[in-house]
Amino acid sequence: MKLRAFAPVAMAAAGGLVLAGCSSSDADETTDAAASGDAAGGDLTLAVFNGWDESLATSLLWENILESKGYTVELEYADPAVVFQGVADGDYDVVTDVWLPLTHASYLEEFGDDMEELGAWFDSAALTVAVNADAPIDSLADLAEHADEFDGRIVGIEPGAGLTATVQDAVIPTYGLEGLEFITSSTPAMLSELDTATSNGENIVVTLWEPHWAYGAYDLKNLEDPEGTLGEAENIVTYGRTGLGEEFPEVASWLGGFSMDADHLYDLENALNGADAADQADIVAEWVAANQEWVDSLTA
Repeated sequence: MKLRAFAPVAMAAAGGLVLAGCSSSDADETTDAAASGDAAGGDLTLAVFNGWDESLATSLLWENILESKGYTVELEYADPAVVFQGVADGDYDVVTDVWLPLTHASYLEEFGDDMEELGAWFDSAALTVAVNADAPIDSLADLAEHADEFDGRIVGIEPGAGLTATVQDAVIPTYGLEGLEFITSSTPAMLSELDTATSNGENIVVTLWEPHWAYGAYDLKNLEDPEGTLGEAENIVTYGRTGLGEEFPEVASWLGGFSMDADHLYDLENALNGADAADQADIVAEWVAANQEWVDSLTA
């Protein structure tokens, strides 16, 4: 549901009634409060990509921050196509998880003219093929030769994922990995196999992406990709609906200056991993309290 800020006329009328009953000192205090941000408020809808951990983590984080500043925040969950359409139509105010210049390029071509770019908060997002940190190889170029040490398998995610297509169409033929079994089922299934292998001290190859909480939970390393089959690193950028910056300049400024390093992101993602939706707000509140100085810097 899309909610807008208060109508200017109504606010002006209300302001006049309040000031009529205030002394000059009261008016000065009100002005000072507004300047300090105490009078901030309004209704905002943040769009979250289904199944994208960094989208969930950053949206919940900003829900907590914005509500602490007097805003009312609603999270809406949808697939990327629906989110981009919704932001362009003004149904959603903000989306924090736009990958550029490649992953979401087609959406920006279609909807970009009706959106506002606020700022990039992560500059090393990437598709990856990862192994346990003590695995005997460091490069995709060496995987075929050492296939037996990984049980002749690459454990992937969903068959329809872009990462899966990249591995099938580029990584495997480029590095001669046709002799390995490429297993695709789901991200949870891949993570389950990763957990089992690392717990048992076994070698494993998985398809992954950064940022992902698994890098904080397990001791992993990305295999080098000397042929560049997985593409270049991308930025993760926050976008708003057209007019957001004019209507909510303070919020646009905060989101435009937002930056989150991998350690903070993975720590928050790990805290949220596996939690029920009903518990997420409390988990984020506890995480914010434990990282209060850093969180405060986001709106300093």
